[in-house]
Amino acid sequence: MDKSFEELLDSEKPLLVDFYATWCGPCQILAPILKEVKDTFKERIAIIKIDVDKNQEIASHYRIKGVPTMMLFQNGKQLWRQSGVLSKIEIANTIMEHCIWPELPGQQKTT
Repeated sequence: MDKSFEELLDSEKPLLVDFYATWCGPCQILAPILKEVKDTFKERIAIIKIDVDKNQEIASHYRIKGVPTMMLFQNGKQLWRQSGVLSKIEIANTIMEHCIWPELPGQQKTT
């Protein structure tokens, strides 16, 4: 696998991977939704797109059988996987639910 991809996977910053194909209609629908998600989270997450036709080794490694398939990683661990198109709200809620966020200065701990 590509070293920079592995570095992104191992990062503390959550990584949302969109496995897609250029010929896939639902993938084209998902693209602007993911842009909205990125605009919402800004630098707090990384979102990358992987063309399954050009990156067959990675797609095979993660057993991608259909596109679009999204996978969420943090600290080298897969946290979530979903095939198909989801709304911005569904994707954002999934990210918030599964990821560990660093404490912000002045933030109160909830126990």
